[in-house]
This record gives sequence, C-alpha cells and structure tokens, in this order.
Amino acid sequence: MANKKSSKQTYKKQKQSSKFIFWVIGLIAVCIIGLIFLSNGKDQAAAFDYTEQPVIGDSSAPVQIVQFGDYKCPVCKNFEENFFPHIQENLIDTGKVQFYFMNFSFINVDSIRSAKFAETVYKELGNEAFWKFHKLLYSKQPDDLKYEKMDVFTDKFLEETLAEIVDDSDVAKVVKAFKAKSSEKDWKKDMSTANTLNVTGTPSIFVNGKKFAGNTFEELEQMVDEAAKGK
Repeated sequence: MANKKSSKQTYKKQKQSSKFIFWVIGLIAVCIIGLIFLSNGKDQAAAFDYTEQPVIGDSSAPVQIVQFGDYKCPVCKNFEENFFPHIQENLIDTGKVQFYFMNFSFINVDSIRSAKFAETVYKELGNEAFWKFHKLLYSKQPDDLKYEKMDVFTDKFLEETLAEIVDDSDVAKVVKAFKAKSSEKDWKKDMSTANTLNVTGTPSIFVNGKKFAGNTFEELEQMVDEAAKGK
C-alpha cells in the first residue's frame, strides 16, 4: 500500500512538472513571437493618404517621397534651395519618384498661418500655383534667425507674395477662402499624420512610408532605388 501511494505521488509530481514545463515553453514561445513581431514592425512602412496633397512627378512613378516642412524653418529653406534640386533632376524628372509636401507647423504662429495660406492656394488655384507659391515663399524667408520669434508671414505679406505669381482676381479668391478657413481641415490632416508618425522636426522625409534617416542625396537615392525594388 505504501509503495502504491508513493508511486501515485511521484506520478502526480511528474505530471505537474510536465505541465509547468509546457507552460514555460509556451510562454517563451509567445515572447519570441512578440519580439519578432515588434522587430518587423519597426521596418514596416506607414500608411499614407496621398489624396488631395500637392505633388510633383509622374503618377506612374513607383516611389512616393513625402516631405514634412515648416515655411518658417531655416533648414527647410536650405533643403528647398540646395537639396531639392537634386531630387527634381535625378528622381522626379526621371520618372522614379512622386514628391509630396505636407505641413508640420511647429515654430510659431507664422508657421501655421503660412501653411494654411499655402493649403488654400492649392485648394483654390491648383497644384501648379501651389508649387510656385511654395518655392517663392521659401525664397522670401529672412536670413536672420532672430525672425523665428517674429511675425513675418503676415496676411498682407502672404497676399503680396501670391500677387507676384497670379492675377488680382486669383489673389482675391484665395484671400476670401483663407479668411473663411477653408483649408483648416487639410492642415489638420497633415498635422495629424505628422503626429501619428512622431515627426519632431523639419524637414522630415519618408520614402514609400519609411522614414529617411540619412543626410546625403546619395543615401536618399539608394533608399529610393531599394524602395522601387520592393525592399
């Protein structure tokens, strides 16, 4: 009787031990799968809604580049004048890329005002007028860095800048829509996208939904080539 009881106890302990080992192995497996998922998630592309966004480039281009910018940002001005021409010549004009601009207005009230005005230009006058205004606005950004805390891009300044590229009737059309806050929704959409992607500064570049972490055009071109190959 004593031997049978001991045998039953041993079997019971072995069974409990087996269950414990099973659950430990299961827990480890779940953790490994979780780590793999998280690791892969870091490389996953963000989903962008490109509809109703200013764009340059062939609609059949295999790669989409998005720049988040602030019209008050000196680095964005440098990007526009010194970096973007390489993108235009080597990536856009060659049919490799569609280039989009989205707002991340973070410096001061001028940033928000100019972004909403530019959005209104796009909404009322179209894509071509937007890009002309976009380029002109950056060219008019003061060189003195102290201006960041000053109101430079006033309503009057923006109207006069627009008047350099379109006629008075188009200026009046944009101003009326701007005062009616017709671009509010579009600007908020950009800001929401930037916040979702944890954009913290400008210019921030995304290639087919993946953030560009390099500094040179060569690095960007390599990322574009890899994106075109589906890597």
